[in-house]
Amino acid sequence: MRTEAVTTLIREVTDQVILPRFRHLAPEEVIQKQPGDLVTVADREAEAVLTAVLHAATPDAAIVGEEATFADPSLLGRLDHAEHAWVIDPVDGTRNFAHGSEDFGVMVAEVRAGQTVRGWIWQPRHDRFFEVERGGGATCNGEQLPPLRPHGAPWTAAVWMKLQREADPRLLLRRTRGSCAIDYPALACGEVDALAYRSVHPWDHLAGALLVTELGGVSRLDGRPYGSGMTGSLIVTADSAAPARAVEELART
Repeated sequence: MRTEAVTTLIREVTDQVILPRFRHLAPEEVIQKQPGDLVTVADREAEAVLTAVLHAATPDAAIVGEEATFADPSLLGRLDHAEHAWVIDPVDGTRNFAHGSEDFGVMVAEVRAGQTVRGWIWQPRHDRFFEVERGGGATCNGEQLPPLRPHGAPWTAAVWMKLQREADPRLLLRRTRGSCAIDYPALACGEVDALAYRSVHPWDHLAGALLVTELGGVSRLDGRPYGSGMTGSLIVTADSAAPARAVEELART
């Protein structure tokens, strides 16, 4: 599928399935998959539509969606061996979405032979659409994004853990905003210098990691380049020097 066709698909599914439920979810339309892990009818229906259209357009591709993988964890193994795959996060930041926060988005990544080649991140309530292609740069609402430039100390890092007093004093720490579809663009647009995560599901990170690395940033999982099927602490930074070392040290505490 052409990039603009996937973009149009994401917009249409958002308008038809997701946004009509925003701040209009009935109690029974919000389910706990497991303690603290929410899913809504919008997540499930949006993923079903995205999956159906992508499968019709590329029938030989593996499709790995967050909700389908929760129901059948074996689907995740297809990603490691597929020559062509799509990875879908239908509503990234479901807890935010379910509680009426505008900090949520839709993310899709295309993977070929284990390498992410294209990514889409749509923030419908913030009206920002990020598209990225390996070797082709990244855009926001059609405008090319400039290379990343760290602010210089002090650095702002959005992290998963409780803010720690013993962290490097050059780090200004804040919690992530509960959605990778919000956090990665914040780094890509220079609003923060680093991100740190312990949850490293591919639907949360493939599109965002490509967005950041295509702009000159770095993503590492316990010192290795980030990829699906890995575990550990994921550190994403605007460059590979001092901010990365400071956040990696924090991740080890």
